Amino acid sequence: MAQTPLSPQDALAELGRIRLDEAGVDEVLRSVAGLARRSIPGAAEVSVTLLRGTTAESVATTGQLALELDEFQYEQGRGPCLDASVSGDAISVPDTADEDRWPVWAGRARDAGVGSSLSIGLPIQEAVVGTLNVYGLATRAFDPDAQELAKTFAAYAAVALSNAHLYENAATLAEQMRAAMESRAVIEQAKGIIMGERRCSADEAFAILSKLSQDTNRKVRDVAAALVTRAEGRPAER
Repeated sequence: MAQTPLSPQDALAELGRIRLDEAGVDEVLRSVAGLARRSIPGAAEVSVTLLRGTTAESVATTGQLALELDEFQYEQGRGPCLDASVSGDAISVPDTADEDRWPVWAGRARDAGVGSSLSIGLPIQEAVVGTLNVYGLATRAFDPDAQELAKTFAAYAAVALSNAHLYENAATLAEQMRAAMESRAVIEQAKGIIMGERRCSADEAFAILSKLSQDTNRKVRDVAAALVTRAEGRPAER
């Protein structure tokens, strides 16, 4: 079912209302693609490519046509969306029937019914770049105003994506810190148990844990957790 078109102002306003603390990166990307399709004149299908190192992936698409044309580029290792990802530029293909930079891909696009395309670079962070890919059925589907709108939308989308990545990285870091603190607490408990049993210092207790870890080829945290569990399961001394 076709979606109701949106004015550029309404589309950007809707993108700005996305709560990054409630929406994951995938959801943000789906919103980017869907809003771009509804607001950029001439857009038939839209996708978002993310390029991590040498691995490209269409992380959001509005339809199978965009996905197939993206993936054909990934298979060939050439195409406007890959070049735009690397350069950060906006690359226009006004007519797939008269495109000599990527003739193989252009032929595939033309056979699929795509007459023109736009690929707008999305610089997100050093290790991750991408593009907003807009496919039109007609040749020269994107006039100068539409191209400028696509660039504006892509710039806004890049900010949203960067913020989403920052939030996700911060959440991951918080989880790693929580796990580290839990590990430290378990290790301290185990040291206390060893110190009580062997009447040794804290350093000597940790040395005992480390040796057990090496002898059993297990992490110090796992050895400590097993020791604490065993101690908690013993009957209380009278």
